[in-house]
Amino acid sequence: MLPLLLWTAVFVAGLAVLVKASDSFTQSAERIGISFGISPFIIGVTIVAAGTSTPELVSSVLAVMKGSSEMVVGNVMGSNVTNVFLILGLSAIVGKKMVTGYELANVDLPLFVGSALLVSVMVWDGIYSIPEALLSLALLLVYLIYALRAERVAEEVRARFLEEEGIAQPKRRKLSPKVYMKLVMSAFFLYLGANYTVVSVVKLSEMVGIGTEIIAASAVALGTSLPELVVSVRAAAMNKPELAIGNVLGSNIFNSLGIMGISALFGTLVIPAAITGFVMPMMIVATLLYFVIIWEKEITLWEGWMLVIFYVFFLGKLFALF
Repeated sequence: MLPLLLWTAVFVAGLAVLVKASDSFTQSAERIGISFGISPFIIGVTIVAAGTSTPELVSSVLAVMKGSSEMVVGNVMGSNVTNVFLILGLSAIVGKKMVTGYELANVDLPLFVGSALLVSVMVWDGIYSIPEALLSLALLLVYLIYALRAERVAEEVRARFLEEEGIAQPKRRKLSPKVYMKLVMSAFFLYLGANYTVVSVVKLSEMVGIGTEIIAASAVALGTSLPELVVSVRAAAMNKPELAIGNVLGSNIFNSLGIMGISALFGTLVIPAAITGFVMPMMIVATLLYFVIIWEKEITLWEGWMLVIFYVFFLGKLFALF
């Protein structure tokens, strides 16, 4: 009993350090992005999305290096389910009704759905190879290039409008070196927290007889998704729907393509049957629901409650409570 409590405490502590370091990392990265004049949505789908996905990335890479690669796909797909069902759902509940003016239907939504379907097809046969990882990373690169190019066009349009109206463009404030130091220190504690999180999950799964992929798809996925939860819910409360919606979209794309792809470069990924049998179909359902809901550029309070109920069902089924 004592070893179980001890490793549970290590898991909670490691996860807390991981989440706190990720929050600090994301804040620093966001400040750097704002100082360069990047728009809120692009910050959401690039800087904040990648920053809030650092817990999944660091813990996944370490899991592969420690011989527990089954955690990777569980963490990735569990996080994607959590992002849509729980985080987007709670954001909609807090924001009452979130409406975005950003055009998602042309490229963002198809890439969002495509990334989930691509990784699902790739792991369907129980093997995720290096060539598949490279293809995933290539698609992620395509999306990032598109997002940055779209931002550049929008920036040119804004500059032209301000010039025509005779309005001086706001000056970009220079950042203190402390911001960059904070970024580096946060990265160190990300590694530290991820290391103890992975070790404790392996130990706990051995003690309680639950597969590491199940713990990864539930407890680890929820814990590493806390940065996305904080960012999105806070954005919804502050009436910044683009940031909340963009953060979920960007995080899921980065999880499916970036984390799976990068992790596979460090070793072979094991794809457990529990993932392909239940977690993967739930991720596809979550992706399609996001597509249908966001197609109209808004998400209501009632749709938020529906998503949260889906998340409760997901956890209940995962632990055979239903």
